[in-house]
Amino acid sequence: MARHVEITQQTGVAIYFCDPHSPWQRGSNENINGLIRQYLPKGTDLSGHSQEQLDAIALQLNMRPRKRFDFKCPIEMMSEVMHKAMTMRHEAPASIQ
Repeated sequence: MARHVEITQQTGVAIYFCDPHSPWQRGSNENINGLIRQYLPKGTDLSGHSQEQLDAIALQLNMRPRKRFDFKCPIEMMSEVMHKAMTMRHEAPASIQ
């Protein structure tokens, strides 16, 4: 996030940094950490796992339905967002593209 100022200027999206040692400020991050811990206990040396094993864990987590997404999985949500963005892009006047 070294270029956070540039990202904000170019996109208009404000970037928020949580205070150190304040897990209540990053609830979704803490939630995913808990899900990851079901596969990889805290302190696990990732070098003991192949990239294929780590990719398989990521796929399982991304296919897991989430309450915050109305019980859709992250892959479904990302597909919907991407489809909507592509549809809007193709429907936008040429001057906007």
